[in-house]
Amino acid sequence: MFLGEYQHALDNKGRITIPSRFRELLGERFVATKGLDNCIFLYPQEEWKSIEEKLHALPLTRSDVRSFVRFFFSGAAELELDKQGRTVLSLNLRSYAGIEKDVNVIGVGSRIEIWASDKWESYNQNAEASYEVIAENMIDLGI
Repeated sequence: MFLGEYQHALDNKGRITIPSRFRELLGERFVATKGLDNCIFLYPQEEWKSIEEKLHALPLTRSDVRSFVRFFFSGAAELELDKQGRTVLSLNLRSYAGIEKDVNVIGVGSRIEIWASDKWESYNQNAEASYEVIAENMIDLGI
């Protein structure tokens, strides 16, 4: 399970260091894609395959399904770590997430999220006021 928050910076080649605590769970090869809320999602191969199977099982006759599948898969790329635990984030993914230099790498259970630091700070400030309401709603859902 991916847990925690780490601050890093892109180098001049567009590489980011994946926190050492995440590397073993992530594996040498993994998938990056456009995430929700304008961040980048990283998935271990097994988790990606599970998501892929679930998305392929959805009815393609629905336009919302087709739209999401296009969004999710068109931004995806298989990545790998170098010997220093770094990976290259494509310009496409960096542009989508608004990443220029400073990033926050966070563990979110089954995936990793990479955020532009300013967007992560803004997201937290906006969401902080509603965390109690969110928690109450989750309890109502039986979580």
